[in-house]
Amino acid sequence: MADTFRSTDQRKRPAPGPYVHLARLTATLLDSAFSFPGTSIRIGLDPLIGLTPGFGDSLAGLLGASLLLLGAQLGLPRIVLARMSLNVFLNAAIGVIPGVGDLFSFWFKSNMRNLALIQRYTTEPHRVSTTTDWIFVIGMISLMLALFGLMTLGTLWLVRKAWDLA
Repeated sequence: MADTFRSTDQRKRPAPGPYVHLARLTATLLDSAFSFPGTSIRIGLDPLIGLTPGFGDSLAGLLGASLLLLGAQLGLPRIVLARMSLNVFLNAAIGVIPGVGDLFSFWFKSNMRNLALIQRYTTEPHRVSTTTDWIFVIGMISLMLALFGLMTLGTLWLVRKAWDLA
C-alpha cells in the first residue's frame, strides 16, 4: 500500500530537466549574466534593476520568487522552499536600502543560491532535511524578526523625536 502512494507521488512530480533549465536561465540572468571585462566578476540584472527606487526592488523580488514557484512545482521539501524564501526575503529587505541594498544583491546572489538548492534537491530526490537546514532557517527567521524589531523601534523613536519638535 505504501508503494502505491510512492508511485503515485512520483507520477505527479514533473521531470526536473526543463524546470531546472528554466531555473538556471532565470538565476543566471538575474545574478551573473554579464562580466566586467578583464575580470572574473559577474553581475546580473537583479542589482541593476534594483537601482530603480521602489519599482526595481519589487520587480527583482518577483523575478526571484519565480524560482520558488519552480521549486514548488518540482516538489521540493518545505524546508528547502522556506530556505529559498528566506534568501529572496533577505535580498528584497536589504535591497530596499539605497546603494547598500544593490551592493548586497551583487554580493549575495540569492537567485544563484536558490538555483544551487534546486539542483541539490533534484539530483538527490530522497534527501531529507538536515539539522543544519533547520538551524539555518530558524536562525534566519530569528535574525529577520530581530531586524524587524529594531526597524520598528527606530521608526517609533524617529516619530517621537519628530513629534517633540512640532
